[in-house]
Amino acid sequence: MDPTIALLEELVAIDSVNPSLVPGARGEAEIARRILVECMSLGLTVDVTEIAPGRPNVVAVLDGRAAGPTLLFCGHLDTVGVAGMERPFQPVQRDGRLHGRGAQDMKGGVAAMLGAARQLVEAGGLARGRLVLAAVVDEEHASIGAEAFAARWRADAAVVTEPTDLDIAVAHKGFAWVDVETRGRAAHGSRPREGRDAILRMGRVLARLEALDRRLQAAPAHPLLGTASLHASLISGGQELSSYPERCRLQIERRTLPGEAAGAALREVTTILDEIRIEDEAFEGDARLAFGRQAYEIDPAHALPAVLARAAATAGLAPRRVGMTFWSDAAIFGAAGIPTVLFGPGGAGLHGPDEYVRVHDVCVCRDALAALVREFLGR
Repeated sequence: MDPTIALLEELVAIDSVNPSLVPGARGEAEIARRILVECMSLGLTVDVTEIAPGRPNVVAVLDGRAAGPTLLFCGHLDTVGVAGMERPFQPVQRDGRLHGRGAQDMKGGVAAMLGAARQLVEAGGLARGRLVLAAVVDEEHASIGAEAFAARWRADAAVVTEPTDLDIAVAHKGFAWVDVETRGRAAHGSRPREGRDAILRMGRVLARLEALDRRLQAAPAHPLLGTASLHASLISGGQELSSYPERCRLQIERRTLPGEAAGAALREVTTILDEIRIEDEAFEGDARLAFGRQAYEIDPAHALPAVLARAAATAGLAPRRVGMTFWSDAAIFGAAGIPTVLFGPGGAGLHGPDEYVRVHDVCVCRDALAALVREFLGR
């Protein structure tokens, strides 16, 4: 079996479900140990840093024989949960696809970047420059691994090997999670003059949020990402059927585009609340930003996408420049001054009950990454 695919099968067989998403899950410690063994077997210099208890980043370095630029490959080790999957950690190859939790998101990309390093080592190493391989924790939750890496390490360019169907992603959306609360007054359901309905008051907010979403989606679209949007994700409120509800809580997600100002989502919601308050002095409600991440786009003038496209062509590919709707660690590296693109193998079933990666894509991705190192760092 191809050593890259053999490694991928081993990685998929390791439970690395993120414990911040699934309480009690095993996390990244075991898969980090396997990555460490792989990197040491290649003779790489390895740094292991525990980012949270039992959750280590593994960073490996292949130095060239002369000074030169630094290129970073990065992939995350954690996965989402496995609800609805019969044998999530039993990798199965079928019809050119390797099935299992994390196969596409993103152990296929991790195996490809390690396979590229193996090719380079077996071909005699690097003449100049430095290749850094970062296997980081927690991308599926708060990206504490990428943040910790970016605080310590620098690179001239980076590739995050998230699944892109072997296209080159030069941009992706961001997001903001906003909590909204409306307040009423609890009272017996038969006494309307004593009660105020917090849920009906939230209805006014929801109507205006729907109108805002229509405006966002009617605005000029980003050429690769489409439009911004929002949706109501979760709502709760009330005490019992025979009482006026005292509180109602709404959680919304606003998907953002490159160039949008930080805090735009929260300002939109607070503006809505202020407008309702002007119309109804008795209205009580407020909003706060729970969590958010900025959108990302590489500088269109940067050479990295073109260099990667040439490298991919040597592996038989003709990648497009695309945008991704999901958020990724590329935004963290970009904010740290590291120009970054996404490039990884294709498949299907991200976060779903039947996840798979195309085996051929993993091998071709590996070959393209190795060619990128040779071109970017110099032969």
